[in-house]
Amino acid sequence: MRLDRFLANLPRFSRQDARHLLAEGRIRVDGQAMRAMDCEVRLFSRIELDDEVLQAGKAARYLMLNKPAGCASATRDAVHRTVLDLIAEPDRDELHIAGRLDFNTTGLMLLTNDGQWSRRLTQPSSLQGKVYLVETEDEIDPGCIEAFAQGLYFRFENLTTLPARLELLGPRRARLTLHEGRYHQVKRMFGRFDNKVTALHRESMGPLLLDSALDLGEYRPLTPHEIARI
Repeated sequence: MRLDRFLANLPRFSRQDARHLLAEGRIRVDGQAMRAMDCEVRLFSRIELDDEVLQAGKAARYLMLNKPAGCASATRDAVHRTVLDLIAEPDRDELHIAGRLDFNTTGLMLLTNDGQWSRRLTQPSSLQGKVYLVETEDEIDPGCIEAFAQGLYFRFENLTTLPARLELLGPRRARLTLHEGRYHQVKRMFGRFDNKVTALHRESMGPLLLDSALDLGEYRPLTPHEIARI
């Protein structure tokens, strides 16, 4: 929201009042005097008039979780334990998931209360790479490498998957890099070769790597550097 609109939305100020306060340099945003009417302010911005706090600013939260299997990527579930049940933080119900994982898929999951940040990470146009370790029931056909790189056509959705990079790590183990996140995509891609995925683990999303010190079910706050990379 623009700063002048934020001020004008307060019962005590008109739009003209807001412009005068800004012109006089009496409004501070996050400690800085602000005169620009079109300055964008958010739920997390601290806004002050002289020594009076108009908005304290909610703390932005960014958490990295090593999701275990058998845990729902949801904030509420009537039957299953959810990823929020693993988070022992105040106001955890205000968090949302940036990039869901299937029920039995493990690995990197990000939770935040900052919608703009999570959209930059997950919106399709960002093409952020997501890296998975894959284990399969049968040996992986080397032909998957070229097929995945070319993209696979799925008739039901009438779409072709974006090029994906497959690196074979063993007869039944591979590292797969996707730039999209369609429903059960990894399982369906290997299913095209009649091979069942038996384990799936997300290692990274864009520039953010799962902390190797986190055991399954553990989490930590993102560092300022990690937050700024998105």
